[in-house]
Amino acid sequence: MGEQDGLALNRSGLSDDSIFAASLEPRWYAVYTSANHERHVAERFAARSIEHFLPKYESIRKWKDRKVCLQLPLFPGYVFVHIAMQSRLSVQQVPGVAHLVSFNGAPAEIAEQDLARVREFLSAGFRAEPHPFLQAGRRVRVMSGPLAGMDGIIVRRKNRSRLVISFDTIQRAMAVEVDGVDLAVL
Repeated sequence: MGEQDGLALNRSGLSDDSIFAASLEPRWYAVYTSANHERHVAERFAARSIEHFLPKYESIRKWKDRKVCLQLPLFPGYVFVHIAMQSRLSVQQVPGVAHLVSFNGAPAEIAEQDLARVREFLSAGFRAEPHPFLQAGRRVRVMSGPLAGMDGIIVRRKNRSRLVISFDTIQRAMAVEVDGVDLAVL
């Protein structure tokens, strides 16, 4: 097979042409940044016209003389970029970028629909917060609303239900308050 059919296959079973074509199509990837450099990296991506997404949440901090509302990264240490693999060098050269999140030497793709749902959820004014990454617990699926179709783990906190949505690729999670009727147990 392979070369006999006039199509050379590499070790992964894909033709070199299909790998090259895939490298031209933009996809979402997670970029790991230096500590506390998410905002600066996002600003530099914007200056270089690199499509990116830095999800943020509001946190009220009490200082000695006042309360301050801060915009903090929802996933500390990460910014998401939408690039073709052939242009990954332009991302890696941005000051503050540590590396693209990779597995077995290949950058790990982030599901576009997951990021779109998070973006829609946050832009609609809903509140989300960072949460420790969870793998075990009562798994549910969101049935309606901006997060419809996403799976997560339900936890109880102060007599309220919170949905913890974990992103395996970056080992981070976010928690959102949800109404129990919008969920289906898996």
